[in-house]
Amino acid sequence: MKNNELETKNELQDERLLNSTVGRRSFLQYAGASAAAIALVAAGCKKDRGYENPTMDGATLDFKTDVGVLNYAYALEQLEAAFYIKVASAPPAAFTAAQKAYFQDVQFHEIAHREFFKKALSTAAIGSLEVDFSSIDFTSASGVLAAAQSFEDLGVAAYNGAGVRITTTDYLVLAGKIVSVEARHAAWVRDQISNGSFADLNSLTALGASNSAGLDGALTPDKVLAIAGKYVKTKINVINL
Repeated sequence: MKNNELETKNELQDERLLNSTVGRRSFLQYAGASAAAIALVAAGCKKDRGYENPTMDGATLDFKTDVGVLNYAYALEQLEAAFYIKVASAPPAAFTAAQKAYFQDVQFHEIAHREFFKKALSTAAIGSLEVDFSSIDFTSASGVLAAAQSFEDLGVAAYNGAGVRITTTDYLVLAGKIVSVEARHAAWVRDQISNGSFADLNSLTALGASNSAGLDGALTPDKVLAIAGKYVKTKINVINL
C-alpha cells in the first residue's frame, strides 16, 4: 500500500474514533502538549528541513539533529497506535471488561502521541509506516497482552535510550512526559499477565534494566529498530547514528 493511501486510511479511521464524545474527550485529555510547545518543535524542524536523503527508499531517520530523534519517536508511536487501534476495534472475546476499557483508553494515548509528533514535525515528518502484525493472534487474550507488553517495554527502553541524543531541553521534557505514560502502560499490562509483577525489572535485563540499581531499560535506536522491524513493512534507513 502506498504511503498516501495508507495516510488516507489512517485519517479516516482516526476521524471515526475521534468523532465520538468519549474519543474526542480522551484525545484532548491525553494530548499533553500546548500550542506553544508544538510551535517550538515545528520551528526547529523547519530550520533543519533537508534531513531526509531522497535517494533512499522508505523512511530515513537522520540522527544528526533533534529532527531525527523526533521522527524516530514518531515512527514508534505510529506502530503503537496502529496496534492499540486494532485491538480496541475487536478485542479478544476472553478480555475482561476492565481490559477492554484499558485498550479503548490507551489507543487514544497513542493516537495523541502520534499526532503530536506528526503536527510538531510538520513537513519534516516521515510518511506513514506500513505495519505487519501477522505474527500476533488478535483473537487470543494472552497473545494480545504479550504483544502489548513487548511494545510497551520496548517503547520505554527506546525513549530512555534516545534521551542522550536530544539537545533541546524542551524536547527532552516532552519525551520524559511521554515515556512516563508508556511506563504506566507497561506496568499495567505486566500485572494483567502475572498479578503483582508490575515492578519486576529482572525480566527486562535484555532491554538494559537493572533491578539492583532500580533502573529501567535503555536501548540505542539501532537495537530498538531491529526488534521492532518484524512489525514494520516500510524500510527504515538510519544515518548519522
